[in-house]
Amino acid sequence: MPSLLPEGTLPRIVRRRDPKVLPQLDHLVAILPAGAPKSAWSGVPGGAALGAAARRRGVGKADTLLTLHLETPCPVTVGFADREGSPFRWLALGRKLAAEALAGRPGRLGIMTCGAPEADARQWLDATVSAVLAAIAPMPKFKSGDAARESRLTTITLLDEAVVPDANRLLAAAEGNHLARWLAALPPNRLDARGYRGVLEELAAREGWGMEFLDETALEERGAGAFLAVARGNPHRDAGIAHIRYRPEHSRAAKAKLAFVGKGICFDTGGTNLKPFRSMLDMHEDMLGSAVALGTLVALTRVGYPEPVDCWLAITENHIGSNAYKSRDIVTAANGTTIEVIHTDAEGRMVLADTLALAGREQPELIVDFATLTGACVAALTDRYSGVFSNRDEVAQLAVAAGRTSGERVWAFPMDADFDEALESSNADVQQCSVDNDGDHILAARFLQRFVPSDIAWLHIDLAAGHRKGGLAHVATPQTGFGVRLTLAMLLDHGLASRARDRQRP
Repeated sequence: MPSLLPEGTLPRIVRRRDPKVLPQLDHLVAILPAGAPKSAWSGVPGGAALGAAARRRGVGKADTLLTLHLETPCPVTVGFADREGSPFRWLALGRKLAAEALAGRPGRLGIMTCGAPEADARQWLDATVSAVLAAIAPMPKFKSGDAARESRLTTITLLDEAVVPDANRLLAAAEGNHLARWLAALPPNRLDARGYRGVLEELAAREGWGMEFLDETALEERGAGAFLAVARGNPHRDAGIAHIRYRPEHSRAAKAKLAFVGKGICFDTGGTNLKPFRSMLDMHEDMLGSAVALGTLVALTRVGYPEPVDCWLAITENHIGSNAYKSRDIVTAANGTTIEVIHTDAEGRMVLADTLALAGREQPELIVDFATLTGACVAALTDRYSGVFSNRDEVAQLAVAAGRTSGERVWAFPMDADFDEALESSNADVQQCSVDNDGDHILAARFLQRFVPSDIAWLHIDLAAGHRKGGLAHVATPQTGFGVRLTLAMLLDHGLASRARDRQRP
């Protein structure tokens, strides 16, 4: 069976201050502050001609750009960034610059800033390089006779006096984001539960991770009745929960204090409560949470994250059939909680319930779960933001701060205990969801919290921004891979893992 993993080589990122490198470039991108004075153009190769063209065309406001196909030193694209802007806005400008610069399929691309303070320059370089890396990442193509137009880019040269971003981290984030987008875009007859297991086994072998796949028999032994209820309607017995272990070579800790959990519904029909056509059309992307968890683990592996990490992925489909679970069924989850099924299209919280419970048995200090879980979160935030929920207020607010600095924006929702009234059942410990569906994104989070031990910090990310027509921030494809960049920021820049070690009960 051919590999379902993406292929391709990322370009090198190098730093060169010597102007002699300019004639070797195929294209140069320069980022200037919006409204830059005439003097600022002196630092840009071909600046006199570019400045004159900008004044002639009335270009220079924030988020605008212009290109001149100069013979010396090379074609140049200039973009104008708002110094009072945000990382999200700078990423979006980077996407415009990447599209313009890559149109001629350069092999060697230069990127520089001019006239900006060092802190701004570093972020503008980060945003533009990230956008270029996202733009050249190939996506699955299946048209016969349609040869993929692969990028020719081999080198990104940073020509800047500023302290440049960490090239290894930029490449790691790009690879993780690409993997998440690639897997989400694969058609459901390729990335079904069996195909996904093959992907995980291949990736684990390549990366040196440990992996155990808990199939339906193993899950029965562990009492995972919520997951198995969803899997019952599948025509094949390929569903299961993958437990992947990242153990860095020089770490003294054998046990992971951090665990990722991902929803991996390879196709969601809605089950007995069948989805209508438009709602079902893109349900092969309902595994995005697992792909984001997996992409983040790849990125952490690339940057040499020093602590062990566990990754738990709930892999199944949600099909309709004679054995499919149904409304008013009562099932028992792995932690002993009995659940009254209300709506079979709320399958994500069912598979996550058992996966969270199994992850909790390993007693990590922090669990982060990723899921395309509720339409209510999209209704509340649109597909520009994602929602975060936590059993620790500090963790939720840290996620919001990391969303601002990374450009993958999130909003924290309330988690007050009185929301549980809508999930009360007269026949079981809890209802799976509310009949009325009001505030379903919050109710889903309150439901999931029951399966996380109270002494473990937990962050739930409802990926409303996982798919956006026309792309989002630096990513141009509908599959955004949202969450990889956010989680790296939470862990590497905001100290999420260490700050979550406060085990005081909420």
